[in-house]
Amino acid sequence: MTHAERMTLFDQSDLYVVITQSFCGGRTALAVLDAVLESGVRLIQFREKDLDDLELFRRAEAFRARIPIGEALLIVDDRVDVALAVGADGVHLGQSDLPIATARRLAPDLVIGSSTHNLAEALEAQDAGASYLNIGPIFSTQTKTVPTGAVGPDLLAEIAPSLRIPFTCMGGIKSNNIREVLERGARHVAVVTAVTQAHDVRAAAIELRRCIGCRL
Repeated sequence: MTHAERMTLFDQSDLYVVITQSFCGGRTALAVLDAVLESGVRLIQFREKDLDDLELFRRAEAFRARIPIGEALLIVDDRVDVALAVGADGVHLGQSDLPIATARRLAPDLVIGSSTHNLAEALEAQDAGASYLNIGPIFSTQTKTVPTGAVGPDLLAEIAPSLRIPFTCMGGIKSNNIREVLERGARHVAVVTAVTQAHDVRAAAIELRRCIGCRL
């Protein structure tokens, strides 16, 4: 798929589910992935921070085998090389990862996301060639620690008018507070434990997708 084709699918997505084995409530990451796909989610990130390269590749490859090409996007966290090796649709880069411009030269057709925590970082990532931005963490979260701490939902309304590219937001977003980000312009909402640790993964994803759909 081309970058343009992948971004068309990105634009059609609503919920962005990030899957990490340690946050899957005792289930396998693949079992959680299957339930997420059954819910209709089209945007999935494979995120594992503590695996050696071979195991990381094997698990990412298993995710790729489960995700229908052209129906949902697979984004690999941090690693452009792994994303390319398994035929993923994109890579998500943090502030200390490979520079966006370098990643774009290596992988012109991949969707490239960038984690940002303020307006300056967002504009820098946009100018460097990011396909989309993630803004966060919006609320306190157990899955990610950054020096800024929680940035709050009002940051979305501050950053959004300056953007030419889509953005996602994440960090502590649950069914009881998702309205706060939707009211500030979010269309693509990223979550981890709100779905992956839910008793019924499929139902939790469907409910969050319903919340997003009601605000669009």
